[in-house]
Amino acid sequence: MKVNKFIHLLYVPTMACNMACRYCYLEDNTKDEYHNMKALDTLKYAIDKMKSSNVIPFNISLHGGEVTTLSHDDFYDLIRYISDYYEQNKELIMNAGFKIGRPHIKTNLYSIDKHIDIIKEFNVSISGSLDLPLSLHDEYRITKGNQKTLEKIFKNIELLEDIPNKKKVSSTVFREHYSYIDEIIEDIKYLHKNTCLDMNDFNFMIGFDYNSNGILHHMSEDEQVEFYKRMHKEFDGTDLDYGVNGPWFDEFGPGYCSNCDNCGEKFFLLEKNGDIYSCVRGQKNPDYYYGNIYNNSVEEIMNTAYNKIFKNHNKEPFNEECRKCGYLYLCKTGCPFVKNNYKSNKSYTCKLQQLMYQDRNYSKDEYNDEFVYEYVTKMRLEDISKYIPTRRNVNDYPLLEDIIKCDKNLEYIYDDNSFILKVDNQLYKLESQIIKKTRDVVYFTPNSKIVIYMKKDLINEVCEYPENNSLYIMLLTGNLVTYGDENRTKQRHVCTHQIYKGVLDYIESDKEGFYKYDISNLIKEYKYMYSNENFNNIFFTTSALRDYHYVKQKNNAYYHIQAINLPFQNIEFYYIDKELNNE
Repeated sequence: MKVNKFIHLLYVPTMACNMACRYCYLEDNTKDEYHNMKALDTLKYAIDKMKSSNVIPFNISLHGGEVTTLSHDDFYDLIRYISDYYEQNKELIMNAGFKIGRPHIKTNLYSIDKHIDIIKEFNVSISGSLDLPLSLHDEYRITKGNQKTLEKIFKNIELLEDIPNKKKVSSTVFREHYSYIDEIIEDIKYLHKNTCLDMNDFNFMIGFDYNSNGILHHMSEDEQVEFYKRMHKEFDGTDLDYGVNGPWFDEFGPGYCSNCDNCGEKFFLLEKNGDIYSCVRGQKNPDYYYGNIYNNSVEEIMNTAYNKIFKNHNKEPFNEECRKCGYLYLCKTGCPFVKNNYKSNKSYTCKLQQLMYQDRNYSKDEYNDEFVYEYVTKMRLEDISKYIPTRRNVNDYPLLEDIIKCDKNLEYIYDDNSFILKVDNQLYKLESQIIKKTRDVVYFTPNSKIVIYMKKDLINEVCEYPENNSLYIMLLTGNLVTYGDENRTKQRHVCTHQIYKGVLDYIESDKEGFYKYDISNLIKEYKYMYSNENFNNIFFTTSALRDYHYVKQKNNAYYHIQAINLPFQNIEFYYIDKELNNE
């Protein structure tokens, strides 16, 4: 039985936009180049294809471009489809622990009057954009005809008064806006008092320098903190207390996309032409492009998503401040897109987040060392041996090294003198991947001569009948897959290969005391399976030792916890083949 995977899906039914905001991250892409395609067709096709692969959108939001530039019929068809989708999949979504929403649109509010009847009929929830202070709105947010927009937007907000569902606005704050804090405060009060907007349900977003054409600039971390403090000073204890202590700054809390281990497992943006990206931040950026729903399988898209986010998190080394602060379990070092934009290795709102965590009574992680080790193991390329947590006292569970010392059979599994890999003329002494102190990466080509040497005595260990024992090889691609009751994401297994004692005895070896086996053809046979972006992996043990490892896992919980990943001697590799790369 396959396990369902639930995702948040943003759908972009049109790239067209009626505005030309001076700092638009999409720049010149705000035009509909696929006007001959029906917007609903792609969404229906994508969801049907995803569901057939057990990938279930629990939330579907419409984004742009600008959604309200759609024709009345196209807008109606999309909203009705999403409304029906929630109703038809209500039980499935709720049983997975998610709430059933309503159709939702992200809009600049300039043309919602065109679709107000549909918005009312289907109780569409609205998330609009305003620039605060309002005095700057028309300076930055103009139409493509260079017309001001604020007056019409205010008239459209009046049309939302009778809509029972959520209607909210958000504002992005740059340094240029920060200079007008007093005006922002007064404008929030004005909007709360004089419009149908409940300003308790409002979001601040902290702008970052990306495609802003040099017009707007990011706030420093100290300015972000000062902005946050000013809002609290003004609104704590007022009728907007809930907002300033909740939704206003929730984007920086643990419930948002930037606080995932790997957002490539959960968040996807689908464009009308079938292209899939990470989100609005990564839209049109090749580093965050996952594939096309018409051309790629859902499995390929999901694997690419995980791998690209993993790769982008690792463009900069893990920050030692993140190791020590105690809040890593909440922030996960922040959004990879913004980190790479700033060439940083921690969240661009780090100080603000730490202050907010304190104000909201999030405790520092009592088991921070253990979480850091788990996080680095899953999400980073650093040498994990630096992060192995130390026991807090002698009564804590025994460490892996102690368990190995107490079990002679385990010592053979982890012996670092048992396997030697020879690639052309270079020798690599192999160690267990979970206890090694360094990380070797090799490059294989179609012409590489690749030989594994195994200590002959190993064929007799933990084995009553050595003739039934074998050299056991496990080949894994760098591409990832999620499977099993525990829903773990791991490298995809490509093959296992066993060479029995009789064969090994027959092959002449040039290394005394070692069996020799040429794996060049084995590596080449699966060349189409290897990842070009992530390290591929090959492990060596004997079939008897492999069996003993799993018996030990079953009988010893402390061993299982610390050896949950394959413990055998290994090496990681890239496969370089010009013919493959040119296909």
